[in-house]
Amino acid sequence: MAYITTKERTLFKGSMKMWLAAGIVFVLDCFFYLFSSEQFLETGFFTAMKNLYMQSASSATIFTCRGGILSGLLGYPMLQNMGYVPTILIYVLALVVLIMLITESSISDVGRAVKKAGKKSNAVVGKTFDMAKEAKEKHRQKKAIERQQEEDLYYSDYPPDIQYEDEYGYNDEYYEETQPQYTNNPYMPVDQRVGSIDIPVDGISSQGKAPQKTQRDNSGNLGSQLVDAVRKGNKRTNVSDIAKEITRKKQKDETFNTDSSQPLADGIENPFAGVSKTAVLNSQEESEAHQTVEYKLPPVQLLKPPSSSNDLGAMEELQGNAKKLISTLESFGVKAEIVNICRGPSVTRYELSPAPGVKISKITNLADDIALNLAADGVRIEAPVPGKAAVGIEVPNKVVNMVSIRELIDSDQFRKGKSKLTCVLGRDITGDIVTLDLAKMPHLLIAGTTGSGKSVCVNALLLSILYKATPEQVKLILIDPKMVEFSKYKGVPHLLIPVVADAKKAAGALNWAVSEMLQRYKVFSEFECKDIYSFNKLVEANIKFMEENSTDEEERPMEVNGLPVPKEKFPQIVIAIDEFADLMMAAPGEVEESVCRLAQMARAAGMHLVIATQRPTVNVITGVIKSNIPSRIALKVGSNTDSRTILDMGGAEKLIGKGDLLYMPVGAAKPIRVQCCFASDDEIDRVTAYTKKMHKAAYNTEIEEKIRRIAAEEINSKGKSSETVDSESDDDHDSMIEEAIKCVLEAGQASTSMLQRRLKVGYARAGRMIDEMEQMGVVGPYQGSKPREVLMTYNQWLERSNLRFDRAPESGAVNNEEEETP
Repeated sequence: MAYITTKERTLFKGSMKMWLAAGIVFVLDCFFYLFSSEQFLETGFFTAMKNLYMQSASSATIFTCRGGILSGLLGYPMLQNMGYVPTILIYVLALVVLIMLITESSISDVGRAVKKAGKKSNAVVGKTFDMAKEAKEKHRQKKAIERQQEEDLYYSDYPPDIQYEDEYGYNDEYYEETQPQYTNNPYMPVDQRVGSIDIPVDGISSQGKAPQKTQRDNSGNLGSQLVDAVRKGNKRTNVSDIAKEITRKKQKDETFNTDSSQPLADGIENPFAGVSKTAVLNSQEESEAHQTVEYKLPPVQLLKPPSSSNDLGAMEELQGNAKKLISTLESFGVKAEIVNICRGPSVTRYELSPAPGVKISKITNLADDIALNLAADGVRIEAPVPGKAAVGIEVPNKVVNMVSIRELIDSDQFRKGKSKLTCVLGRDITGDIVTLDLAKMPHLLIAGTTGSGKSVCVNALLLSILYKATPEQVKLILIDPKMVEFSKYKGVPHLLIPVVADAKKAAGALNWAVSEMLQRYKVFSEFECKDIYSFNKLVEANIKFMEENSTDEEERPMEVNGLPVPKEKFPQIVIAIDEFADLMMAAPGEVEESVCRLAQMARAAGMHLVIATQRPTVNVITGVIKSNIPSRIALKVGSNTDSRTILDMGGAEKLIGKGDLLYMPVGAAKPIRVQCCFASDDEIDRVTAYTKKMHKAAYNTEIEEKIRRIAAEEINSKGKSSETVDSESDDDHDSMIEEAIKCVLEAGQASTSMLQRRLKVGYARAGRMIDEMEQMGVVGPYQGSKPREVLMTYNQWLERSNLRFDRAPESGAVNNEEEETP
C-alpha cells in the first residue's frame, strides 16, 4: 500500500485484475458461509464440507444465499479458531485491500474522497441550519406583530395623553430614563459604567429603549377598531357582531392587569409573553381546575432600578478627605503616603504606606483624632489590610450611595451561582458584589442593635432564595416572635408551615427539625449516601431507571441493600429566626438544645439556620451556640463587648448603621466590611405576590400537627414541674446519681472526694451517692483508705439504662389501660 501511495501508477494488467476479482468473489463467498455457520459448528470439517456440497447440489436455483463447499474451506477453520467478530474484521479488511488494488486507488485518493464528501455534507447541513434559522426569525416576527396588535387593542381604553402604568407602577419611559443611570454607579468598575446595556429580549431594542406604540392614537375609540376588524376580516361580516366581540374582549382585558409586553431580563422568561390576555384568562381557569401550573422564577423587573449618583460630589469629598488625613497624621509626627483609595457605597478606605520606622500602633491610637479632624461619625482602622503592605483607614462617606437589591440579583455573580442557596449580601468597600452560599456556611448568625439593618439583611437573604430556587428545591421555616418582620411572606409557596409567631410553637418547630434531621440521616445510612446531594443524585438515577425499565402495569425502581429507592428528592430547608432573644427567654432549654443539635449535624442533611438577634449578649448567644455557628454577620452594636460576643474581636461598635456590617464567613481570618443591599416593602410585596400567583402555598398538615403536639407536651410538662420536683424529693435515688455514675466509670475508681470535686457537692451527699452505687452494683465495698473498685464498664451501664428506659413505656402503657378500664 505504501508503494502504491508513493508511485501512483498502473501496477496490474487485465489478467491480474481477473485474479483480484476472483479473490473478491471468494471473500464474498466466505461471507455467505457466516449466515449458515451455526449448523456446522458442532460437526467435523469433512462432515461440514459434505453438508455444504449436498445443500448446494440439492438447490433448485442457480443463485442462492449459501456459499457452498468453497466458502467452508476458509470459513470453517477461521470460525473455529478465531471466533465470529475477528473473522468478520479480517474479511472486511481483505475486501477493502482487494478493491483498492483492483481500482488502483491510493490512500491519498481515499482521503480526498472522504474530504470531498465531508465538504458536501457540511454544505447541506449549513444550508439546512440557515433555513431553520430564517424560519425561526419569521416566526418570531410574526409573534411580535400579533403581540403588538393585541397590545394596541388593550391600550385603546386609555386616553393618548395619559401614560399607562402596569400593576407594579412602572411604565416604559420610567425604565428608559433609569436604565442608563443603572450603569453609572461610582463604586462599580469603570469598564462596567461606560456604554448601554444590550438586552436581547423581545420588546426592547438594542439601545435599551422600549418600542414606541405608534398605533395607539388610531385605536382610541370603538369606531376605529370596528373599521380595522372589518378590513382584516370578511367584508360581509355583521358590524353588530364585531362590536359585541370587541366589547366582550375589553371587559375581560380590564380584569387582567398584567402587562404581557413587559420585557424581562436575560435568562428569565415572562410566563405571559407572547400570549393574548384572553388566552391567559382561560389558561388561568384551566390551571385552577387542574393545578398543573409550572413554577417560574420572579422577573427582575419586579424590583426598583437603582437611582443615579452624584459623581462630582464624591470626587470632591475624596480629594478633601485625603488632604486632611495626610495633614492630620503629619501634625502628630506620623509620615505616611496614600497608595490607594477604595470608595464603597457608604465607606471609603484610604490605604496608607507608613514611612520606615513608624509603628502601626501609633497610627491605630489616632483613630479618635482622625475622626475629629475629618468630622466623621466614626473611623475604623484596619492594620494591616489583608494581602497588602498598607494600613487601611475607613472613613464614612458624606455622599452615600444606596445599594439596590436589583443590581445584585441581576449580576453575573448571583446568576452563575450553582447552589440554590446562593444569596446576595451587598457591596464591599471596593465596590465589588458580595454573595454567600448558605450551603457552605452552613449556618449564619446575624446580630445588631435596633435600626442597624438586621431585618433588611434577613429580607435580602430570603428574597435571594425566592429568586434562585423553586418551592420543590428549597423550603422555608420562618420564626417571627415579633409577628411583624416575616408577615409579608405569608402564603409564599416556599413555606413548609405557616409563619410561626408563638414561642412555644417555635420550640416545637425546632424540635421537629431535629427529628427530621435524624430521619434523613437514617435514610442516608440505608441507601449508603453521605449527604443530601448524593441522595438526590441517587433519586435522579432511579427516576431515569424507572423511565427506561418500567412498564404500564408495573413500576420497577432501583434497589439498594434490598430497599427500593424513593422517587422524591429531599428539599433543602432554611430555618430563619428573626428575634432569637425572645425564644431564649420563653424556652431557653428546649431552644438551645435544638439549635445546638441542628448546628452540629444538620449541614449534611440539607438544613441550615439563619439566626438574627438585636441583643447579642452572652446569655442569648451562648458559647455552645457560637462555637457551632462559624459564619457571622455583625451590624452596629452598642459596645466592644457585644462585638467580641459576635466576632470574637472588636470593630462592630464603630460601624455607622443602616446596613453597614462586618461579614465573617467560615474560615476567614478577618471580617469583610459590606454595605447591605436594600429592599423596600413594596418590592417585597411585589415579589411575594408574584410567587403566590404562580403557585399557591401547600402547607404540610402533618408537620403542623406534630409541632402543635410538641408544644402542648412542653406546656403540660412545665405545668407539672412542681409535681415532678416533689416526686423527685420522695425518690430513693439522688437526682445527680446518673452524673456520679458517669464520673466513676470514666475515672475507673470511686471515692467521696472525687465526687465532691467533680460534681461540686458536699461530703454528705457524695457519701450517700457512693452508698447508692454500691447497692446498685456499680462499685465494690469499702476498702479503707483505698478507692472503691468499679465493678461495671460504661457499655454495661448503658445497656442497663436502655433496658430500664425500655421497660418504662411498657409500664406506662399498662397503667393507662388500667385507668381506661371502668
